[in-house]
Amino acid sequence: MSTELSRIPAEPQALGSQLATAADNVARYLKLGLEGADNTVLAYSADLKSFGAYCTLHGLCPLPADVATVARYVADLADIPRKLSTIKRHLAAIHKHHQLRGYPSPVHADELALVIEGITRTLGKRQKQAPAFTVEELKESIRRLDVTTTAGLRDRALLLLGFAGAFRRSELVALNVEHLEFTERALIVHLPKSKTNQAGEAEDKAVFYAATAAFCPVRCTRAWLQQLGRNTGPLFVSLKRGKVKGDALPTQKRLSPLRVNGLVQHHLNHDEEGHKIAEKNYSAHSLRVSFITVSVLRGQSNRFIKNQTKQKTDAMIDRYSRLDDVVSFNAAQNLGL
Repeated sequence: MSTELSRIPAEPQALGSQLATAADNVARYLKLGLEGADNTVLAYSADLKSFGAYCTLHGLCPLPADVATVARYVADLADIPRKLSTIKRHLAAIHKHHQLRGYPSPVHADELALVIEGITRTLGKRQKQAPAFTVEELKESIRRLDVTTTAGLRDRALLLLGFAGAFRRSELVALNVEHLEFTERALIVHLPKSKTNQAGEAEDKAVFYAATAAFCPVRCTRAWLQQLGRNTGPLFVSLKRGKVKGDALPTQKRLSPLRVNGLVQHHLNHDEEGHKIAEKNYSAHSLRVSFITVSVLRGQSNRFIKNQTKQKTDAMIDRYSRLDDVVSFNAAQNLGL
C-alpha cells in the first residue's frame, strides 16, 4: 500500500478542506452544504449545547465522541422521554458537528443503530401524533372569532389558509405578502423554501374559493391583507395593543412558530367561554394532517394531495392521515349486508 494513501494527518482536517482552498465560490457552496438551512443550524446549535453539557456532567468527551458516549446520551434522552424525532435531530447535530470539524462520526456505527432500533420500538408505541380535526370543528372555531377585531381577522386567515394550503407552521410564518398571487380561480402561494424544499426551487400551492365567504380562505386572506395595509413584508405578524380592548395594530414582527402553535391550540381546543375541552388536543401540525385526512376521506388521489402538501411518497400520505379509528373508518360498515 502506498504510504501517501495510508498516511493520516496528526490533526483532523475539516471535511472538504482541500476543496475549500480551490476557489472562493467552491468554499462558499461547500460551507452552505455542510451547514444546511438556517432553521436547521439553530436547532443543531441548541442540541449540541445539550450534548456538550451532558458530556461535561458525566466526564465524557463530546468531540470526537465515541459510540458508547453517544449511545449513553440517546438512551438517557429516551428515558426522559424525548420524542423519537427529537432524538434523531440530536444525532444529526452530533454527526454534522463531527463532519465540520473533520472527525469521523460515531452516529452511523452498527452498534448505535441497534440502540436506536430499540428506542424506536419503545417510543413508537407511546409517541403521540397530532390529531386531525373535522371541517365542522374548524368552522365552529371560526364562528367563535370576533372578526370585527384585528386579531380575529388575522387568526381567521391563519386557520383557513393553514388548513386549505396544508401548510407547516414554519411555512406560514415565513410567508410574505408578495408571495401571494390572487387570480380568478384561486390564490396561488409561491413558496421560496419549505422543509422538503431546502434548495429554494419555486413551489406553488393553490388555495381555492369557498362557497361561504366566512369560511373562504381566499376572501379571508384578502380581508386580513386590507387590515395589514401594505404590499410587502411578513404576512402573519404580532399585534400592538391599542388603548381600547380589541383595538390593535399589526406590527412588522413575524409570528413565531411557537406562537402559531399557541393560536391553533387556543382556537381549536377551547369552547366559547375559553375553557379547555378535555378530549381535544389539536396543534399547528393538525392543520396539515387534517387537510390530508379530509382529502383521503373525500376520495382525493394521492397525486392530487401531494400536489398541495409537496410530499414525495404515497407512504407519507398514509403516515399523515389519521384513519386509525376502527369503528369510524372501516370498509366493513359498507358491505351491503
